[in-house]
Amino acid sequence: MTARPRDQLSLFAAEVVSGVGVEVADDPSARELAANMPAHVRFGTSSWTFAGWKDLLWRGAPTQAELVATGLRAYARHPLLRTVGIDRSYYGPLTRDDLAGYAAQLPPGFLAVSKVWEELTTYVFPSHPRFGARAGEKNPRFLDPAATLDEVIGPYLDAFAEHAGPFVFELAPMPRERLPEPHELARRIERLMRALPTRFSYAFELRNRELLTPRYLDVLRGAGAGHVLNFWSAMPSIGEQLDLPGVVTAPFVVARLLLPPGTRYADRKAALAPFDRIASPEIALRADIVRLARACARANKALFVVVNNKAEGCAPLTIRALAEAIVAAELVA
Repeated sequence: MTARPRDQLSLFAAEVVSGVGVEVADDPSARELAANMPAHVRFGTSSWTFAGWKDLLWRGAPTQAELVATGLRAYARHPLLRTVGIDRSYYGPLTRDDLAGYAAQLPPGFLAVSKVWEELTTYVFPSHPRFGARAGEKNPRFLDPAATLDEVIGPYLDAFAEHAGPFVFELAPMPRERLPEPHELARRIERLMRALPTRFSYAFELRNRELLTPRYLDVLRGAGAGHVLNFWSAMPSIGEQLDLPGVVTAPFVVARLLLPPGTRYADRKAALAPFDRIASPEIALRADIVRLARACARANKALFVVVNNKAEGCAPLTIRALAEAIVAAELVA
């Protein structure tokens, strides 16, 4: 087994700190807005440990150590937030203790969208220092059923089953010449899905538009898995993805709002920190989410919308804008 990058995860470890803990900002207008939201839509942010959200989400100015320790409890009390993206799990599988600590902070009915460990979702290791000599090599553990069950799903079954929303298998971007053949990707997804417990939901996120084929969607549909409609720099827009026949393949839909077209993660992070304002409103994206929410309402499907700060500059403010647009559209779920 490859060693877990615990040094990379230590920033996010569920440490205990003294004091009252983080408190959510009081926001009567958010409560009123949430009361008018259709029940099938769940909004959440990608992670929650951002000190720049002071007075937007947090009361006062909590430290990052306080947010790591008790921020999730405060986050889950915000009326507009009914899911959360657990991104930490992408860099290493969470332990039972990790998940029990999260579960203790969440109310009944709160569901999290969890990213699956990159060791199991990477087909070709990117040219990045953290992959060392493996950079550019094919991954023999790509979508490995036994490892997924043992190292990812098992701890959730033991400690987080009540709060487990969709698991997201984010397939890292690949050079065009190294893409798997459609039949190979289909075979791997089929084999994986046959092994996973049916009590949980699973979705696959692409970072190469070439992989978004009818064959891929057919495989997901047959397995009851979802395709993640993502707003990401090199993918078609969410509206363009929604236009594809049969793109909704499961009883639920996950949308992840990440990066505007043509942008890079590191550049957006440097430009937008501390993520306390909308820097670049994505009007077309907002319209796409309203359209997606309407489609899910008509089809009686749950919709999980997870928003990253890099989409517009501040995930909580993006969520408020989306909620206002959905309420104004008078959707019926």
